[in-house]
Amino acid sequence: MKTWLIAPIAIPLATATLLVLGFSTPRRQHAVAFAGTLALAVAAIALLLGVEREGILVVQAGGWAAPFGITLVADHLGAAMVMVTAVIGLATVVFAAGEVDEPRMRFGFAPLVQVLLAGVCGAFLTGDVFNLYVWFEVMLIASFALLAIGGGREQLDGALKYVALNLISTLLFLSGAGLLYGMAGSLNMADLHQRLPALGQPGLIAAVAVLFLLAFGIKAALFPVFSWLPASYHTPPVAVSALFAGLLTKVGVYALIRFFTIIFPREQIGLDGVLVVVAALTMVTGVLGAAAQSEFRRILGFHIVSQVGYMVMGLALGSPLALAGAIFYTLHHIIVKANLFLLSGISKRLSGSFELARSGGLYTRAPFVAVLFLIPAFSLAGFPPLSGFWAKLLLVQAALELAQWWVVAALVVVGLLTVYSMTKIWAEAFWKAHPDGDAAWREPLAGRERVLLLGPVIALALITVWIGLWPAPLFELARAAAAELLDPTAYVAAVLGGGTP
Repeated sequence: MKTWLIAPIAIPLATATLLVLGFSTPRRQHAVAFAGTLALAVAAIALLLGVEREGILVVQAGGWAAPFGITLVADHLGAAMVMVTAVIGLATVVFAAGEVDEPRMRFGFAPLVQVLLAGVCGAFLTGDVFNLYVWFEVMLIASFALLAIGGGREQLDGALKYVALNLISTLLFLSGAGLLYGMAGSLNMADLHQRLPALGQPGLIAAVAVLFLLAFGIKAALFPVFSWLPASYHTPPVAVSALFAGLLTKVGVYALIRFFTIIFPREQIGLDGVLVVVAALTMVTGVLGAAAQSEFRRILGFHIVSQVGYMVMGLALGSPLALAGAIFYTLHHIIVKANLFLLSGISKRLSGSFELARSGGLYTRAPFVAVLFLIPAFSLAGFPPLSGFWAKLLLVQAALELAQWWVVAALVVVGLLTVYSMTKIWAEAFWKAHPDGDAAWREPLAGRERVLLLGPVIALALITVWIGLWPAPLFELARAAAAELLDPTAYVAAVLGGGTP
């Protein structure tokens, strides 16, 4: 079963190699990419089932025992994140087959997506800090190329802003890793959990923790270092926007959760109050930015910022329920946000524009698309019984248990402003008549294009409804993941006790 730990990284890398070496036509590339991503999904399911049955799985690469070798670890959090990565990867690969043009395919779109998926899965499964840095770099290179290929001036401008701030994040990350190694003599996460408390240098540990908070805060688009996200996510093809919206910031959130539970002892570094304030400011500034926008994907981009604040708030509150709520929220949000970006592409395909003022009438022209939009939109806003309701309810309950009344108020107010933003998209793009009349409408979706564009949206909408109507399995998964993070005894024992080479 432990061989499934390697598969989520090896499969997309092998698929990328095949795409580069052997398949030249766009249709064949799409077919190979679909097959590879489907295989990734199968491996992710097997990995999650293996963790459920056997507990934390560990592989020591090359037979080098931890903390000296490269360690791959799958606990409940890592396996769940790999699973949802595969789902979003599969959805965007199918959507791309109906959207991405031939020039971008010739410039390597399909293999770059696979490299990105490998980087994301590697980040979720690595057990040491340096290899997390390596996988972050794999993600950065692939994502920058996906932002830039085949683009005009606006797309290149967004790509440069994206890479500039992320390079700063990389420098901070690498600096923190160097200091961490100098202090503890190790970069293995389980080993660091044991070594750091024994150093007796809480001030130095807190200073290094701040470096990682800044590095991952940029990756996650936390306040005040989020400006790169709304400046870049609206510029590439919709399939790329959806992939980024679902996964990239969540890798930053994942790193924050992992580091500030397993590596840095919370009782020593004293950053919980800072995290609470940063999370609240991220929520508020993101939702206010969304309310001020008039372009479909820009609104959704600012909402990513706002929703990341919810996830980090769960980490900042620190209780088992709060952390479970943060994990539940992260998994739910990946599905919903990627789906909303895909729907923005369908809206643009039918009405001719992402600008809300230049679109409209989708409710009458494409009522099925309108219904599909309402599902993730209502879920994002927290309407029952969809997945977003349960995610927000867990965080509100956790804040109430801790008597954090102002946090409860912030969660509720930001949720109401989210409803306003979703209502604005509905009123402008779906409800009102198109300002240019019938002449503005494109040909309706039909045949292969209809299947490729609507299929992923329907599948993600069904997952959202399923989670909403039956939240218990996901909550139990989130609760188990939170328990492993707050008490890393099993994680440390699994990693330092060895693994199969």
